[in-house]
Amino acid sequence: MENNNNKKVMLSGIQPSGELHIGNYLGPLRHWPEMIDEFDCYFFLADLHTITVRQDPAQLRKRVLTLIAQYIACGLDPEKCVLFIQSHVPAHSQLAWVLDCYAMFGELSRMTQFKDKSAKNADNINAGLFTYPVLMAADILLYQPDFVPVGEDQKQHVEICRDIANRFNGVYGDVFKVPEPYIAKVGARIMSLSAPESKMSKSQPEGCVFLMEKPEDIMRKFKRAVTDSDTERCVRRAPEKPGVSNLIQIYAAATGKSYEDIESEFDGMGYGKFKPAVGEAVVETLRPIQEETERLLADKAYLEGVYRAGAEQAEYIASKTLRKVYKKVGFLPR
Repeated sequence: MENNNNKKVMLSGIQPSGELHIGNYLGPLRHWPEMIDEFDCYFFLADLHTITVRQDPAQLRKRVLTLIAQYIACGLDPEKCVLFIQSHVPAHSQLAWVLDCYAMFGELSRMTQFKDKSAKNADNINAGLFTYPVLMAADILLYQPDFVPVGEDQKQHVEICRDIANRFNGVYGDVFKVPEPYIAKVGARIMSLSAPESKMSKSQPEGCVFLMEKPEDIMRKFKRAVTDSDTERCVRRAPEKPGVSNLIQIYAAATGKSYEDIESEFDGMGYGKFKPAVGEAVVETLRPIQEETERLLADKAYLEGVYRAGAEQAEYIASKTLRKVYKKVGFLPR
């Protein structure tokens, strides 16, 4: 899929390091199908990034296949976008090495994610963890995208990508398009049900609702969701009510209702009525996704066809960028 129709190019990926949860879906994933008509879209499974932390190989393969099924179930039509696996396109690793030589030690050492992950994996502070942002820059720059959808917490990675691209372009001319971060305005940051000051994360399973979770488990988690300890116990958004505000945001994303309508709907009802209602809305939102994911996982041949075709399309674009880079830095063509 070459960009010859004047559409802007959008690229995004998710690391298959665990199960998808509603923070992934109600944040970036749900908006991806809307982008397909507006942009030329590339979506990939960032499996190379996962091995900065030790993985069970069989589980990693299973997760990648499950994620492809979930992407499609969430509305990504592989006929209308390029859906591929990062490790199936060698240009990602090849460009990453070149960009390593144009990324500065100081700027990499300041990356927040490196500091956070080093603290959590003190026995495995490997070089891949340190150069992770450079591989991410290669992921992006290979496809010359105009936009990269990111959460607020990922803006730093796009900024270093832009810095590397500008540095390279400063030496060799306009080789890379310098992408802009694209931040979704609705449901961009779903917080944990058990610790609403923190972003929803698979590392806190009790506060996290997974895409394939059973309805009864989803309902249990919402009934136990942290709200607040004030005496009024009313359903309204406020800075001092992070738990309730988070539930309102989730309910709005699941139902399409405005915050004002939700506050009006549950006026005077308290949390005992509100929390199960949010759980039920999420269950119904996820039901068709779960059913379609199961159907797709039963058709392995179809999924293999999708990711093979996606790799071929991605490789066509990526190899053009890589050849240009190799020529600029002075590598002799094969």
